[in-house]
Amino acid sequence: MTNADQRARPDVLLILADDMGFSDIASYGGEVRTPALDRLAEGGVRMTQFYNTARCSPSRASLMTGLHPHQVGIGILNFDDSPDGYPGNLSEDCATVAEVLGDAGYATYLSGKWHLAVDMDNPNSAWPTRRGFDRFFGTLEGAGSFYQPRTLVRGEQNIEHEATAEGWFYTDAISDSAVEFLREHEDERPDDPFFMFLSYTAPHWPLHAAEEDIATYANRFDEGWDALREQRMKRLVDSGIISPEWDLSDRDERVPAWADAPHKEWEASRMEVYAAQIDRMDQGIAKVLRQLEDAGRLENTLVVFLSDNGGCAEEMPPESVKEFVGAFVPLKETSRTGGQVVPGNVPGLRPGPEETYQSYGRAWANLSNTPFREYKHWVHEGGISTPFIVHWPAGLQAAAGGLCTTPSQLVDVLPTIAEVAGAAYPAQRGGRPIPAPEGRSLLPALRGEADADRDLFWEHEGNCAVRRGRWKLVRKYRHPWELYDIDADRTELHDRASEHPDLVAELESAYAEWAQRCGVIPREKVLQIYAERGHGLPEE
Repeated sequence: MTNADQRARPDVLLILADDMGFSDIASYGGEVRTPALDRLAEGGVRMTQFYNTARCSPSRASLMTGLHPHQVGIGILNFDDSPDGYPGNLSEDCATVAEVLGDAGYATYLSGKWHLAVDMDNPNSAWPTRRGFDRFFGTLEGAGSFYQPRTLVRGEQNIEHEATAEGWFYTDAISDSAVEFLREHEDERPDDPFFMFLSYTAPHWPLHAAEEDIATYANRFDEGWDALREQRMKRLVDSGIISPEWDLSDRDERVPAWADAPHKEWEASRMEVYAAQIDRMDQGIAKVLRQLEDAGRLENTLVVFLSDNGGCAEEMPPESVKEFVGAFVPLKETSRTGGQVVPGNVPGLRPGPEETYQSYGRAWANLSNTPFREYKHWVHEGGISTPFIVHWPAGLQAAAGGLCTTPSQLVDVLPTIAEVAGAAYPAQRGGRPIPAPEGRSLLPALRGEADADRDLFWEHEGNCAVRRGRWKLVRKYRHPWELYDIDADRTELHDRASEHPDLVAELESAYAEWAQRCGVIPREKVLQIYAERGHGLPEE
């Protein structure tokens, strides 16, 4: 392949937000100022029915491989429950998008969160540097302090000490490292295309943000979650993302009316910090886009933005937060200056500084997922619906500014990127046969071409669903199946299961066949393993 041919191949920038709801960013109806993402939306295509898998590690596993998370060992999180449960390590019997593109001559970079390896201290086959990425800066862990992240690595070297520098902040470090990789790419491999995975931890808890960012949202959420949900709904309908025929879901019954909520000032401050976290991420995305522009690459770069699951309703009661957080990540108890970290959602204690460790909770997650029901962990629309923006002027110019309504999910991302890059998915890895991707390229749908219906499937922690055309069969663990006509009722307010028993049986059978084929472990078995091994993980 000549240098000219190489330069003609599109670059790829894949951007992932962490625990961000469907309607938080401005181009999906939210209050947060996101000019960089707005620019991508205005010059690209927004998908209105794109789905993730309801949880961080499974979504990343699916995004990286084009397979369902159960097929690649990450059915829940990066916990080793083998041999009876999920191993928690990204399987070696699959190819990652970085491996696929690397084999096709792309330089491959990851800046940010990985969360697909059990052993996060010793380099192993599940680390990004062993799964196709030429260069890596970021964390192997799933969450933690933005001021003192654990498992901070460059390449395969722990560099947690770098976070002790004055003014160091993880969201900025992710953005700045991405820019550095791209600048060095221009010096070292200017004729080669690149794949950049920009994987933020914002706005996942804890609520950490700079005072100047928080100040820009002072009083912005004082109207409360009830009024703001109505306002978001109107903006979503006006933009065409949500049909005016769909009713706004009711406020979660466990959430008080804003008029009755105690600690209103503190409650509003939680959402201010959450918004500031997204704002700072958008500022970083702007830096990366400027670098691409300066290098003359933005026009022919496929940029994809999405979130790994719906808004997170996890609360942090002070009396149990150490046990909750500690089940997933160790909690830093002192700040870099020696101050005591106060863990948990303490009313009156304003979040944001390093000495706090809070979440924004169910009420604001209910706002984040407007207009849908439920949250991260569940596979009702609020748990799996994500904003999805695609920007590629050289390849999607005719579709710029449009909406794509084709139902799609994470397994479709790798086939899309592979088609754009002209890369072939291998039949083997390490001499062993590997499964083909489960999804299909999104390019026809993004260009407005007709796309045949196919079934979509989900399972997480016993919550499961199947979608076929306009119909979605869904249930929470230990609850009966519900059936919704998504074309008429995407907010899932009118259960039609009793009216269509034959359809319920048909879709349930399709789900069971998929679950068997893809290695879904029944939730009862998972809970038995937890009990036997004393995991003590909360049933969220």
